[in-house]
This record gives sequence, structure tokens and C-alpha cells, in this order.
Amino acid sequence: MTLKNKTTDQEREKIEIYPLKFQPILKSVIWGGSDICRFKKIEPILEGIGESWEISGVHNNVSVVANGRLAGTSLDELMSLTKEKLVGKNVYQRFGDTFPLLIKFIDARDDLSIQVHPDDTLAKARHHSFGKTEMWYVVHAAPDAYLYSGFEKSITPDEYIETVNNNTFTDTLKKQEVKPGDVFFLPAGRVHAIGAGCFIAEIQQTSDITYRIYDYNRTDATGKTRELHTELAKDAIDFKVYDSYKTEYEQIVNQPVKLVESPYFTTHLLEMDISMTRNYVGLDSFVIYICLAGHCTIRDDRGNSETINQGESILIPADTKSVTIIPDESSKLLETYVGA
Repeated sequence: MTLKNKTTDQEREKIEIYPLKFQPILKSVIWGGSDICRFKKIEPILEGIGESWEISGVHNNVSVVANGRLAGTSLDELMSLTKEKLVGKNVYQRFGDTFPLLIKFIDARDDLSIQVHPDDTLAKARHHSFGKTEMWYVVHAAPDAYLYSGFEKSITPDEYIETVNNNTFTDTLKKQEVKPGDVFFLPAGRVHAIGAGCFIAEIQQTSDITYRIYDYNRTDATGKTRELHTELAKDAIDFKVYDSYKTEYEQIVNQPVKLVESPYFTTHLLEMDISMTRNYVGLDSFVIYICLAGHCTIRDDRGNSETINQGESILIPADTKSVTIIPDESSKLLETYVGA
């Protein structure tokens, strides 16, 4: 079954949505490795895969349903036809037919460029796009792996340009050694970069607007450097120095632990070895589960049942009242949704 001919309001009301899995969109990049395929148990093992876009409504990179009777249906088609049934009334009023979150896994074999993303106001004025607030959960990290998040010391916009030009910009940034389980919330405007050896789950606003500030003067096989957006980034950067950039939380088994609460998404960590029921009666949003470890069965209040394995993500539609998560072994999930 597909939705192609379901066009009337009456027919739309009859469309039943269930827990949805999607075909991963694998991104080949110069800094990518081979761990994404291993983590997701994709064969053959592909080299140079830096990202797996798990659930995406980004133009030209729209996810396609992989399971059940809606298999083969694109997320944007599903959005336009099921609207608030899929995402929630308030979410649909805010974002329209654009699915508001982008879910990724990122495997950095090499250092990523130093970058920043504009907020909603600047992104709308310049690009007719949403801004990009995001979060990182470190799934794996090589010994001595690190990332950059925010500034270590205060600089002015003019000093920023000067340090980029004289190759000392990284000296101004907060360098964080990382380990599995570390969490970083990155509001739009925060300068950041993922370092080599980091394997990360990323939750972000639906936006592909990135200002590349500094790329270590790297060149490709033809000797060309990548385009920089140093001047554009100046107006987007939050130059304030904060006391801490890392999210601290208490690890508790078999109980949801809140990691992030923002206007764009709220995220919990679920580490569990027994069944857990999540009640959504008061939640006006879809819910996404991202499996970081283990293997679970997810059953909703309508009797639908779907498995989720390490490296997979699943979308629970907004008209779902509750789900029960049944781990077959000790498992770890991220749960994310758009709050009121």
C-alpha cells in the first residue's frame, strides 16, 4: 500500500500510521570511516561513510519508509497527507509540511572542519530556511578523541577574523576530550567541530545550513581547499564564553533520564534491561527512538509491534497513546520529541 492516491480529507483520516523505520541515507565524505556500516550491521562494509541520515526531511535527502504497508513512501509525502496525525497539532502549526528533526549517526575518521550554524532568524533572512540547533551523544570514542564546543577565551568579531587568517583560531576554542556517554548541546551560534575518532548520534533541527569557518588549510587530491564561510559566520557566532559546554546527567537504569530540553527537541536517555511503558497521552508530538545498543521490541496501544536493533531508529506517530519497550537484552535508546 502507498499513499499516492490518498488525496481526499476522508481518505487521509483513514490512513493508519504505525511505528515507522526508514532506509538509511549513507553519506560518503573525505573524513568518513567504516564504523557506521559495522555499527548498523550493513554489508558489505563501506569505507569513507561519514554520516548515516536515519530520519530526514531535508530537500533532496528525504527518508523513505522501510517497513510495513507504507514501505516505499517518502517522509515528505507522508507529512503532506497525514499532517498532525504524524507529527502533532502544535508541531504541524509550527513547521507545516517540513518534518522538524534530522537524526544522524556520524563517524569521524579525520577531524571535521570548524563550523557554526545560524539561528532561525538569520537562516530565514539569508536562506529561507530553519536554523540549526543540535545535540551530540558520544556512542564510541577512540583513546584521546576530542571535539570543540564553544570558546575557551573571549574574542571580538575582528579578532575572530584575525585568528582564522593566522591559523590560531583553534587556540580560542574549548577543546573537550570525550568518552562514550558524553553529551553536548549545541544551540545555533555555538562554534563546534567533531574530532577524529568520535562516533556520534546527532539530533538536530531540519536544516542543512552550515558555515565552514576553518578547515586546517587542507587540500583535496587536486590541491584545492574547501570553501570557507568565515565572513558569513561572523554574524551567526555567539562569542560569549560559558562556564561549561558539556551536559552533565546522572546515569540511572530503567528510568528515563532527561538530557536536553529546548524549544526544538527534548531528549531522554533510556538504559534498560526490563520492560518500560511510555505514556504519550499528554504529548502533542511524534517520538523518535534511536537504538545505541541492544535490541528491543516496541509495541503501541493499537497492537502494532516492531523491533529496533543497534544502529536503527524508529518514528512513533503523534496519534499514538503509549508504547511498551521490551528489551531482549540490556539496551540503550535515545528518545526525542518536540515539546510544547
